[in-house]
Amino acid sequence: MEACVAVEKEIDKILSKFASIRENGSKNIEETIEFLSSIKPELEQAQTDSEFNERQLFIIHLAVAKVKETVSRLASEHRDLHSSVSKVGKTIDRNFTQDYASTSFDRVFSGVDKEKLLNQVICQHMYRHGFLEIGEELARESGLEIHENSKQPFMLLNEILEKLRHKNLVAALEWAQTHREQLMEQNSSLEFKLHRLQFLQLVSEGPEKQAEALGYVRRHFPPFVHQHETDIQNLMGVLAFIPYGVHNSPYKKLFDPILWTEICEVFVKDACALLGFSVESPLSVWYALSTL
Repeated sequence: MEACVAVEKEIDKILSKFASIRENGSKNIEETIEFLSSIKPELEQAQTDSEFNERQLFIIHLAVAKVKETVSRLASEHRDLHSSVSKVGKTIDRNFTQDYASTSFDRVFSGVDKEKLLNQVICQHMYRHGFLEIGEELARESGLEIHENSKQPFMLLNEILEKLRHKNLVAALEWAQTHREQLMEQNSSLEFKLHRLQFLQLVSEGPEKQAEALGYVRRHFPPFVHQHETDIQNLMGVLAFIPYGVHNSPYKKLFDPILWTEICEVFVKDACALLGFSVESPLSVWYALSTL
């Protein structure tokens, strides 16, 4: 608790300094603007084709000096602020000592409960990434009882994801339509994006698929008009270029292969959120942190 209080005090100092610098900076800038505005009439009296007289030159020198002084003061205060901000990091380091070396100690994972937990994390990671046989073997050798209900969601998601990677949208669309209400509750656009890709696949096949593409729009797009009206209008514009080749049309960006990578990411994110899983497995997160 004392460590938190110490850091909080340092942060309060920074916030106070922020407010002070903002107030002083605004005041200095306003004064400089007022000064420049006050000398403007004097300088405007000079003829366009004539040189400034001594008084006007003196005023210009004063203005330049005034601006330089303001800029210098602001830069100095900004440097001081950076110095104060760096003190917060030092205060955190001083008050919160982390024993990172403990991750390499055998005793961290010693004990039946800890070993079981570690094996569960590794098994779940394998199921998440479709390595079912490896996960099953690890569970068998470590004596874990993994219920079928724990594996089934990962098996289904990996099956759908593998099909998406091969540009097969059928399974993903069926899953999204089955969970439409839940996806809508979390403001997901997954189903619309899947339908969009299916439509684009049809129009990319040429004029012979135009009627089928129109029928697909009438059947599947109405529920999304309110939320994706502009996107649907753009998709309708693609129809006009089917006879000339949609990949050479102004809408060619809609056929960028990166959209297939993005739909895989959206599917994983929204499906995991719907099922109550984190997007990344705990093992992946731990490994990423350990390499920082």
